[in-house]
Amino acid sequence: MTHHVAASEVAPAAEAGRSPSLAPSTGRLIGLDLARGLAILGMYAAHVGPEPSVGGPLGWVMEVARGRSAALFALLAGFSLVLLTGRPQPRTGRAGRQAVGRVLIRSAVLIVLGYALTALDTPVDVILACYGLLFVLALPLYRLRAVTLAVIAASTALVMPQVLYPLRAAAEGGSWTDAVIAQDPLARITGSDGIVELFITGEYPVLTWLPFIIAGMAVARLDLNRPDVRANVALSGGALAVLGYGGSWLALHLVPGAQATVSATTDGGSAASAWWSDTVGDPTTSTPDWLLVAAPHSQTTWSILGNTGVALVVLAACLIAADRSTRLWWLAPPVIALGSMSLTAYVGHILAIKALGTDDLPDSAALPVLLGFVAAAMLLALVWTRFFRRGPLEYMLHAATTPARLIN
Repeated sequence: MTHHVAASEVAPAAEAGRSPSLAPSTGRLIGLDLARGLAILGMYAAHVGPEPSVGGPLGWVMEVARGRSAALFALLAGFSLVLLTGRPQPRTGRAGRQAVGRVLIRSAVLIVLGYALTALDTPVDVILACYGLLFVLALPLYRLRAVTLAVIAASTALVMPQVLYPLRAAAEGGSWTDAVIAQDPLARITGSDGIVELFITGEYPVLTWLPFIIAGMAVARLDLNRPDVRANVALSGGALAVLGYGGSWLALHLVPGAQATVSATTDGGSAASAWWSDTVGDPTTSTPDWLLVAAPHSQTTWSILGNTGVALVVLAACLIAADRSTRLWWLAPPVIALGSMSLTAYVGHILAIKALGTDDLPDSAALPVLLGFVAAAMLLALVWTRFFRRGPLEYMLHAATTPARLIN
């Protein structure tokens, strides 16, 4: 979840209460922290909140949080990667090599931290190791222009799900994956499936999460000082959301037999809900019709398009609000503070889930628990950022990257 890295580039969130007459560059970065804060809240909702099956407005909000908050994090991670390696122009020479070194160190720390959190055996599918590897894979692209990055993001969104599907189906047999895992040092060290899990079988396979981070890099290369550019980002996001979710809905209804096939693999859902709900079942036990759904975590082209669209709309709205809305400075500081120390907030909520055993609580307690998590996190973040520039883990990560200064 390296989206937090831009926090080191901005003033402390305590200063977010300034007038919106701030310089545009500062306002943009505060807008990023606002988007990160919303993504954190969405993650909390997905991990400790009520199930979407409660229905009504609350169920709708819980539905929105499923998968889309993680996609927003990944897109913001791409933006942060560009901030680390140079924006508006990529760093070159010694500065460029040092920036690459910092990114690689951050990636290693996040991977280690991700596996440490996974070892706690909470019900949360920890995404940090995926983020760390995504940074490594996307790093060679950091000097590319926005248009080129957008084309690569679109291409990977179209191709990678079709690559992942047969790989996952083949992995179900187990023979070749067992051989790879047996020779994988990462698997031996972590007690996981190692590279196979990171690329293919995990909840966050990097093959289908790479488009999010590249899309974020493309947005970071734009001139977001210009209101028309921010508006175009929002409009593009809306169009992608309609294309992703709407295209899936049409495909499920137009492809003969698709609804019935997908319905047979859902967990208490239906084909009609497979473009929205987290009930699409297991792709390895389904036919290729499964690739028509757009549900969160379904790893399909439709889901990537739709979730990227939602992330772009949220990001653009936060950037616009940070520059224009006078009301924002009265309502948003707790969320901005949370976003400015998002690594700490993410790790902290997993530790709290482990300590409190929230997965063992009755369903009726889910909403109070969620509200408690939100209130506690925002209050602690707001107090911390009144005195410190970075969150505790953000300080740790920043310190870990200092050896990169020695690179010539």
